[in-house]
Amino acid sequence: MSFPRDTDAPSIPTDRPAPEPTSDVRALSGGFLTGLANLVPGLSGGTMVLILGLYETLIRAIASVTALKLDARTLRFLAAFGLGGVLAIAGLSKVAMWSVVNHRMLAFALFVGLTLGVVPELLKLCGKVRPATVVAAVLGFGVVVGLEVADVSSLEANPLTLGLVGALAAASMILPGLSGSYVLLIFGMYEVVIGSLSLLSEAPKEALGVLIPVGLGALAGVALLSNVLKFLLSRYSGPTHAALLGLVFGSVVGLWPFQALTHQDLADRATRKGIEAIVVDELEMSAVAKEFGPQWTAGRIEEVRGAYAGKTRGELKIMSKESERFPPGGGQIAAVLGMAVLGFGLTRVLSRA
Repeated sequence: MSFPRDTDAPSIPTDRPAPEPTSDVRALSGGFLTGLANLVPGLSGGTMVLILGLYETLIRAIASVTALKLDARTLRFLAAFGLGGVLAIAGLSKVAMWSVVNHRMLAFALFVGLTLGVVPELLKLCGKVRPATVVAAVLGFGVVVGLEVADVSSLEANPLTLGLVGALAAASMILPGLSGSYVLLIFGMYEVVIGSLSLLSEAPKEALGVLIPVGLGALAGVALLSNVLKFLLSRYSGPTHAALLGLVFGSVVGLWPFQALTHQDLADRATRKGIEAIVVDELEMSAVAKEFGPQWTAGRIEEVRGAYAGKTRGELKIMSKESERFPPGGGQIAAVLGMAVLGFGLTRVLSRA
């Protein structure tokens, strides 16, 4: 089916003068919130940009730079926006990891609410309901759910896969409704990439071995998508926004809050390294306690050996991502609904700021 050009749906025009200059403070704040959003699975950086009213400015700016059409105003906006993102990612990566590992149910409920908060804006931007917009919404939904069903979470982390996943994750960062961290989670790279951010000061060589290919892939992904998105939004606004709406609902499906990590000790990277030293490297108790801390007692070490004997590093990493659903109680349902409503409300407040 071909998608006719939209004439009645809101769009991002590309042939009119650029929008009014964005203040450095607003650009910095937008970058910070976007960086924070991209740290957590399911919360879209593109959503934050959209509700803050910076979406058109950001898409135009990235597309201009990648087409080598440079001007001082664009570069200043991107510098302030990028600085805000770096500050958020560098300062809050450990907090994001802690919340996902230790309070998964409430964190995911909050992310669901935050993500769904952008639905009213996207519905307006879709324009009239037409066959093309319906098909686009279904396709957007199917992309995310298809990735989840395909079970690609056991990919091996090497420069090629890290680069490809980095490209997909970064491209998704400017798509409202699709989280870069959610893409990392789908491909089983969330702990690898986000954990590497917090390792820069402790093990810079190991961290850069992950972050450099991811970064190169991310640059390529953003450059390509920004130009494609600029074209689609200007020519086929309704179907494009409908596809983005489908992405929103698809990402929420994967954030079912009533699930728990099967092996929570493996989900914490520092603890998993200690387990690897015991099971894979077969270090003695004194060496393990010296390197990983006094909490590694003889009883704890024997417990680990009994639970994970014979496992390789790759198998332990895959096990660290396994989760299982559980039937919620009344209190848990109420808590999840409360967090989802809170997240939805926060997004609506930001959209009016």
